Amino acid sequence: MLLALAVIAAGIALRQPDRIRFARHRPRAAGAAELISLQRSRAGNLTPLLLLAGQWTQILGWWLLATHSPIFAMVTAAAVAVHFRHLQEISHFAVHGVLARTARTNHLLAEAFAHHPLALGPVAARRRRHVRDHHPNATLSSDPNLADLRQAGLRTGTTNLRYAAALIHPLTPRGIRNTASVLIAALRGPGLWHRAAAVAALAATAYLTGGWTVLICGLLIPRLLIYPQLAWMSLLVEHTWFDPDHRTGSPAWVEAGRCLRIYPRSRLLAALAAATWLPYGDLHHYAHSAHPAVRWNYLPALERSLGVPHFTPDGLLAGTSTVARRHRQALMGSVSVSTTTDPETALSA
Repeated sequence: MLLALAVIAAGIALRQPDRIRFARHRPRAAGAAELISLQRSRAGNLTPLLLLAGQWTQILGWWLLATHSPIFAMVTAAAVAVHFRHLQEISHFAVHGVLARTARTNHLLAEAFAHHPLALGPVAARRRRHVRDHHPNATLSSDPNLADLRQAGLRTGTTNLRYAAALIHPLTPRGIRNTASVLIAALRGPGLWHRAAAVAALAATAYLTGGWTVLICGLLIPRLLIYPQLAWMSLLVEHTWFDPDHRTGSPAWVEAGRCLRIYPRSRLLAALAAATWLPYGDLHHYAHSAHPAVRWNYLPALERSLGVPHFTPDGLLAGTSTVARRHRQALMGSVSVSTTTDPETALSA
């Protein structure tokens, strides 16, 4: 057990140089131009490599811990799923080109540490879908993420039972089949042999570390069930998908009308979400949507300069104002939708 804890601690230590590098001289609040200039002066290729290596080192530590008891195996399943979410979000910033200094390094790091082992498909395909298709069209009919939500059952007129099932879609039989089909499609895409080899190598490493216990609880359950649900929850809280406030004006003003900021009044819940299912800036999705070129380290400072979007819920499911309730009301047609203009744009018109 001491070895497992030591490996986890080593993984945490490997992640710190990247955090420390970008923390220096970081303002509490600033605009996008100042923050982008600062992050460019800090950009490098080594600390992102250590950051990603630290994630996998921690996963190895959890695998070692899983072999000690069934309780530790269950904890490992949750912990590894969280690390998979972290890897997804780190590679998301690589897709935007702000993880490392060069475009080539961003691509290689995302492929080697996330897309290949987790079977997420080619980075180039994700860049097209996310940067080109999603960001400019968030909440619009052409948004591929909105199509995914509707395919899962989040449609106008859906019943309460189907709506509840859609909130946990990746855990349902239909959702599990969808996850499996996406994995198979990713392995059948470009680079078949080395993508399949990466997945096989990861599975072999898990088995050699702790047999079937680690293979099942440390890899299959996290990858097929828990991680997809965490990613799905993240998707649900990115936007007011079904009732955006359609706006014209500056990017920040437009995004403020279709984004939300969960847990604005609870530092504890916000910190817990940032450490688990909304990591690496995903908690600050409004700031990211307004200025996608800003690295996660600076999104809190950017958010303070932008203010808040039009919806600031207390939680996903629990609270006086929740994302689930608003989505449900929007699908039932009981939330009003408006079209407004940026005050600054109106004044200058």
